Amino acid sequence: MNSTRQKNVINLVVMIFVVIIISGLVWGNLSFVTKNPGGNDFLVHWVATQNFVFESTSPYSDTTALEIQTMVYGRAARPGEHELRPAYPLFSIFLFLPFGLIKNYFIARAIWMTVLEISLLVSIFLLIKITQLKPDKLLLAAVFIFSIFWYHGLRALINGNAVVLLLFCFVIGIYAIQVKQDELAGIVLGLTMIKPQVGFAFILFLMFWSLLNKRYKIIFWFLGSLTMLIVLALFLSPTWPIQFLQEVLRYPGYNPPGTPATALAQIVPGIGNRFGIAISIISAIVLIIEWFLGRKSTGIDFVWICSITLILGEWVNIQTDPGNFIVMLPGLFVVFRLVEDRWPNYGSLFNFIILGILFVVPWGIFLLTLSNEYQPIQSPIMFFPVPILLSLALYWVRWWAKNPVKHVLINS
Repeated sequence: MNSTRQKNVINLVVMIFVVIIISGLVWGNLSFVTKNPGGNDFLVHWVATQNFVFESTSPYSDTTALEIQTMVYGRAARPGEHELRPAYPLFSIFLFLPFGLIKNYFIARAIWMTVLEISLLVSIFLLIKITQLKPDKLLLAAVFIFSIFWYHGLRALINGNAVVLLLFCFVIGIYAIQVKQDELAGIVLGLTMIKPQVGFAFILFLMFWSLLNKRYKIIFWFLGSLTMLIVLALFLSPTWPIQFLQEVLRYPGYNPPGTPATALAQIVPGIGNRFGIAISIISAIVLIIEWFLGRKSTGIDFVWICSITLILGEWVNIQTDPGNFIVMLPGLFVVFRLVEDRWPNYGSLFNFIILGILFVVPWGIFLLTLSNEYQPIQSPIMFFPVPILLSLALYWVRWWAKNPVKHVLINS
């Protein structure tokens, strides 16, 4: 058998294996969703896309909102309940269109979950590559399992939150910048604007960094791809920006607390709001300082700044939700890499301990504080555990990121 034929056979076997794996994931997800109602993050946009495509009904209309509420509650939402209204820019339709064309919600949700799961696993693979982490097989397996089953991972997958795809785009963006594929970086960063509040600080830093490092293509392709999406959406519905803005302004009124201030105000009604505002101000100041110090950063230092930005960027008083905190995962891999650099003999053990803490603490706090309504509702306290833990870990290894270790501690 010549080498070309052998390569073709190997490629065919790999393709068959991949198809089998994906089919198994879809089947498993379909079995799960038929027995476990939910996926409301996906449901909202699936219904909105179907109504827009098949009935020319605005995703932001009361008609669409009522249909979604009826599917979830069996009636219109009552005062104080989540109104389940689409609050993404209209160009998010392009993302949900392939799934909106599927009439059966369970099948659409199962395939969507499969896409999220594959995107998450690929993101983990790329994060290992970006940070140049060299985990042993046991830690590697633990990391992949952790990424799916830790609180912010499993919650996002079950709810069908598109934030998993944002993580995927953020990671590809960092990797593309590292390998100087600036056009790709700009395009994928533009795609993250379906949920602009999640990556606002991250995008701001990358635009600042690109400008100072004369990587103008990143800025050009980011603005170009975003402009194209907006123009295409305007072609479909010229009035969508006004309707979208109205939904954005309405959003905080029916959602759980979405900033440190509103979260702490509910936990500590007296002085919580002021403490929350202070947290947001401090977070913004810290980011500005780190951006300035890291304006010429490269390598692991650059990834460290991206990671702390993705964490503290969720605390700068822009409406968000702990359901989006899966985007903080890059920080974990930065910590892993620097710990293993510093302690070659014991790094894996320390990393297992870190992994265990990040798994047990969020799940423990969630289970102790959740309230059961139409679905399990998380407490506002979930705004704090993971950002605090990851921020502390990143600042623990900060010096090593800025000053690569030359003399490792082998026997300590």
